[in-house]
Amino acid sequence: MFEVRTRKNRILLQVILLIMTIPYVLPLVQMVLGSLGGRGLYNYKAVWDTGVVPTYFRNSAIISFCVILLVYFFSMTAGFGFAKLYVRGKEIYFWLILVALTLPEVILLTPLFVTFQKLHMFNTFFAVILPSAALQIPFTILLTRNFDAGIPNEFMEAARIDGASIWQVFCHIILPLTKPIASAIIVLTLINAWNAYLLPLLFLQSPNLQVVTLLPQYFQGEFTNDQTKILAAAVLTAIPEITAYLLMQKNFEQGMSAGALK
Repeated sequence: MFEVRTRKNRILLQVILLIMTIPYVLPLVQMVLGSLGGRGLYNYKAVWDTGVVPTYFRNSAIISFCVILLVYFFSMTAGFGFAKLYVRGKEIYFWLILVALTLPEVILLTPLFVTFQKLHMFNTFFAVILPSAALQIPFTILLTRNFDAGIPNEFMEAARIDGASIWQVFCHIILPLTKPIASAIIVLTLINAWNAYLLPLLFLQSPNLQVVTLLPQYFQGEFTNDQTKILAAAVLTAIPEITAYLLMQKNFEQGMSAGALK
């Protein structure tokens, strides 16, 4: 690992890193300070007193949990298959999946709307869960494939000699070794699913199905625009994903660096 030896270079590196973090930290600081403007913590109480916060958080938690399950399962299995199994034409399939990374979410809205209408899935959680997972899976498969490719084949060969099936190799050899990249995928998926805005806005019309990203709109309308309460709602919305990142920070960083380098 790169190491800065002299004190002068360490100080210079710290200054550079501090300058690089300012554009990211400053908006967060402004958001917190803005949420305390006016009547201070009363803004948070006003957000809670709306009575919709538990419902919105519950809906976002359900959607995020289901999206994480789908992304985790398909990423782990597909990444293992692309990295370690012989499948005729798997490179073609892999690059076809990666093509999905170039598709912006906006162009999919019309066909998704028509599809969910015909399947009677409009205004249900499935209308958000399925496309949210599908949009994230190509990138997570890329990360998992790169990570799995770095696992020595000798582990699999030894297990196969002992009579293990492919599924047993996957469950007992591959999955325990992929905890770092799994943590990274869980955090990334949680952030994307929790912050989903466009899909819930269009496909969830019932008030009891709304999610936390729509909470700030509760204080914004034709005749109201309470910025302090909007920022307070934004702070409350960000707490779960920040907590999840802090709890899984070590494995997340290991997974991201390993998935990028291997």
